[in-house]
Amino acid sequence: MITNSTFLMYAAGGLIGLLAGFLMHRSDYCVAGMFRDAFLFRNTFMLRSLCIQVVATMVFFEIFRTLGLLPLYPFPLLGFASAANIIGGFLFGIGMVMAGGCVVGTLYKMGAGSVISAVAFIGLLVGSAIYAEFHPLWASFVKTTQLFPSAKTLPELFGVNPIALLLPVASASTLLFIKWHKENTIIRPSEVKGYIQPWKTAVTLALLALLSYVLIGMPLGITTTYAKIAAMIESVVIPNHLSAVSFFQLTALNITHPSTGALLQGGPGPQIDSIWVIQFPLIAGIVLGSTLSALLLGEFSIQYKVPSMQIVMALSGGVLLGMASRMSAGCNVWHLMGGIPILALQSLLFLLGLVPGTWVGSKIVSRIILGAVKK
Repeated sequence: MITNSTFLMYAAGGLIGLLAGFLMHRSDYCVAGMFRDAFLFRNTFMLRSLCIQVVATMVFFEIFRTLGLLPLYPFPLLGFASAANIIGGFLFGIGMVMAGGCVVGTLYKMGAGSVISAVAFIGLLVGSAIYAEFHPLWASFVKTTQLFPSAKTLPELFGVNPIALLLPVASASTLLFIKWHKENTIIRPSEVKGYIQPWKTAVTLALLALLSYVLIGMPLGITTTYAKIAAMIESVVIPNHLSAVSFFQLTALNITHPSTGALLQGGPGPQIDSIWVIQFPLIAGIVLGSTLSALLLGEFSIQYKVPSMQIVMALSGGVLLGMASRMSAGCNVWHLMGGIPILALQSLLFLLGLVPGTWVGSKIVSRIILGAVKK
């Protein structure tokens, strides 16, 4: 039976995903590409948009927290920091560059007809399933290397009101953004039909993250449902093995939303639960939004002739993404667009690993491409 709160979450997630997929396709908004361009071509144009998104999300979250409109703060599923976040972030950075897209970039590119991204998506599911096999060992490592066991965010660690740390960051960032605007370095001259400037997508995505937080109780996140899809496949192919995997028996989310009274309960297992209701409509919406954008522009095209090396690299990158998103307790969307804006310690450590990881991934990709060209 679908309750009113369940219908609201399905509708909100679907609409948010549809708009996000449409905008990301129109502005080629991909986090993997942002870091790859910065390291390979010394081009930081797209990274500026990511900075704008993170700071805008920070401001929106803090305003609504101050107004008492974010009762779940810090949000559910956010854990304590661990060395695992750095390692996971590092592997995630390598994987998203190799895959040619992050966990969201893969979706919107797949929606526009990219076979490479479809392969990376398969890799994400495989990587999620592989992680489940060594989860007990990794969970032990997480517990052993846990940092700051009494605080999940930087303000909690310092024992101060969040605004005391967020206001200086937001103020300094705003001055930097004004400088970029005056220098005209956040606008890309383009006469391409339907192109949307990335900074506009950045601000809209920040608003969508806020909308998700207010209506559903959490910012945007999708990778637990990748694990759920992997579990659903295992339940059909190897059901006896599935029941023996402890990771798929977890109940990671078990709270009552203070505003709606809805019981939010679920985990990475194959059940249709609250996590599925929250995340699957977002995933489907992103794919459909991108497909709609591509069709309206007359750009939807499925290219079957893809070099085998690209297939292997995309699959390998996807597997790394799937594993690392579980190892680091979240993906780039969860950490950069949800955790960093509230100065979550987990997310700050994820970023600390992500940056060198994307550098390594960029080097791997450039070596492979150059090697293929020489041959």
